[in-house]
Amino acid sequence: QSLATGKSVDITFGSSYDQYRVPEAMKCVAGSVLIALGSLQSAKCFNLSRRLSRQTFQSSMSLNSVASNMETLEVTPIKSLDGTVTLPGSKSLSNRCLLLAALSEGTTRVDNLLESDDIRYMLEALDKLGVPVERVDETSVIVTGQGGPINAPSDEICELFLGNAGTAMRPLAAALCMGKGNFVLDGVPRMRERPIADLVDGLQQLGADVTCVQETGCPPVTIKANGLKGGKAEISGKMSSQFLSSLLMAAPVVDGDVTITIKDELISAPYVALTIGLMKKFGVNVDIEGNMDKTPSFTIKASEKYKSPGEILVEGDASSASYFIAGAAITGGTVTVRGCGSESVQGDVAFANVMEEMGATITWAPESITVTRDPSMKLKGVDVDCGKIPDAAMTLAVAALFANGPTTIRNVYSWRLKETERMKAIVAECTKLGATVEEFRDYCIVHPPKDNKLNDNVLIETYDDHRMAMTFSLAACGGVNVIINDPGCTAKTFPTYFEMLESIATH
Repeated sequence: QSLATGKSVDITFGSSYDQYRVPEAMKCVAGSVLIALGSLQSAKCFNLSRRLSRQTFQSSMSLNSVASNMETLEVTPIKSLDGTVTLPGSKSLSNRCLLLAALSEGTTRVDNLLESDDIRYMLEALDKLGVPVERVDETSVIVTGQGGPINAPSDEICELFLGNAGTAMRPLAAALCMGKGNFVLDGVPRMRERPIADLVDGLQQLGADVTCVQETGCPPVTIKANGLKGGKAEISGKMSSQFLSSLLMAAPVVDGDVTITIKDELISAPYVALTIGLMKKFGVNVDIEGNMDKTPSFTIKASEKYKSPGEILVEGDASSASYFIAGAAITGGTVTVRGCGSESVQGDVAFANVMEEMGATITWAPESITVTRDPSMKLKGVDVDCGKIPDAAMTLAVAALFANGPTTIRNVYSWRLKETERMKAIVAECTKLGATVEEFRDYCIVHPPKDNKLNDNVLIETYDDHRMAMTFSLAACGGVNVIINDPGCTAKTFPTYFEMLESIATH
């Protein structure tokens, strides 16, 4: 609020502030301001509509002397994107690697770790849990594994603040049920709106004493852990694959066999395959019965235990690759993204196939993807089931603005459960740019503006959602100025995004 209004804000922590301790809350407040200050560096190549002046902190936690704010960022018209970008580490893989390293026997060096808010929350949680983590440099750490479950560091309640990091909240909620101790896991207000009841239900079936808010089915999550002996659980896979992934990752530290069955359908199956593949690198095999896209069953034998691979390299983030892939397809430039390719374990690389279907030319290499488009060939609208690539599907919504004919983006109900209500957000911002968007429960149809002419100087609301900011920056490829509200929200997964975009842009 202070950054947005330029006015001082006094913050008081009263007795009702019971979900996490005051020092944790103060750290969160200070951190959010530092993120905003830090985003100045990321945005230095762009025209900032306002400048953020000196910040001072006082012991009362008032935020004083904010003379102006850095609320918006103007992306000037982009003629073409050309060049090579090296992707930051995958968010999904980074946090999975950190947790599995913590549960493993031995010491693990994790390289190309994503430097972002979500990873910071996981690292801070491991530190508070007493898991030794040595920082080698900005993207490398050495984790000393516990050789089993993670226990609370003391008899007191261990309170973990995890921001809006679903890749930290869900896996930690499952993993901490396998050890001993009392825990409370909480986050920002939006995290308290993101469902976790299906995961809690599965853990309870295995015998865990764990609860979330009954009325909402969302965090905070309260755990009274005393170890588990294995068992069977049947959960829903319709809302998020993270619930299944979390149970799978936690299962090897249970004293017994664990079987998890999907009772309805499994969305985002590639993310589950990613989890299982990573578990194998840490020495654990998962037995799978049935079709992954329907109602599969997964069994982890009691004999399966994590063992450190010694070193592990985090693959580049395929979701982040989508912005540069789409940008090249839209402008007809030539872009190579390095860090993921034909041998990637991430499902979002399939976004390149969607761009090819729209008219782009794709060249695959084991660890890179090159994209271009013949300028004489316009992009065409497509009808795509995006259930396996929901994050990259957001980028498709903006690419659709430049196509001939409508584009239908199907099977993306999970958009409604992400960092913001992404379906509503996509519809609203595409409409501002001149598109007509039909919204349905789990899909939408984007009708591009007449002659693909986008409205100029549109203020894009990002809803504190990193992917909204990055996705809609590509509207500038339509020869218009685009104003991004709260560009600093990209710190969640890609703090240097705007700097990297500018490095390959011709205006």
